[in-house]
Amino acid sequence: MPRIELELLIRAPIQIVFDLARSIDAHQASQSQHAERAVAGRTTGLIQLGESVTWEAVHLGVRQRLTSRIVAMTAPLHFRDSMVAGAFRRFDHDHLFATVPGGTRMSDVFDYTAPLGRLGRLADRLFLQRYMTRLLAARNQTLKQLAESGDFARYLPPPSSGKI
Repeated sequence: MPRIELELLIRAPIQIVFDLARSIDAHQASQSQHAERAVAGRTTGLIQLGESVTWEAVHLGVRQRLTSRIVAMTAPLHFRDSMVAGAFRRFDHDHLFATVPGGTRMSDVFDYTAPLGRLGRLADRLFLQRYMTRLLAARNQTLKQLAESGDFARYLPPPSSGKI
């Protein structure tokens, strides 16, 4: 089972980084090069514990659908999304956040199994793990840019609104 671990320092408060990572709208912005869009379940706003989202996107030249559900959440420190349906055999994606000097440390742990048995393991070694690492790193860089520039406000509800 491959496991991808990434870590990034973001110079912004933990709550902003946590909420950006849960924002359906920010996710779509971070994956625009793949024409990724939410098509079912939670399709806008901040995803919550127990909610699911179905994404449609073009990855590796193939239009795909993937549904994940938020199966654990301890705001603003952690949430986990797990695949319900999609191209992988399975995945669990842990998003971890910690306040550190200078901002927030955002960590990803993406634990997955490729489909198709031996063929999937070969694909993973040849290109899939590298592809997924780049995809997650690019998403994280977009979240960092949004959080540090103040552009996050376009993707988050106003703090006093009480909306989710």
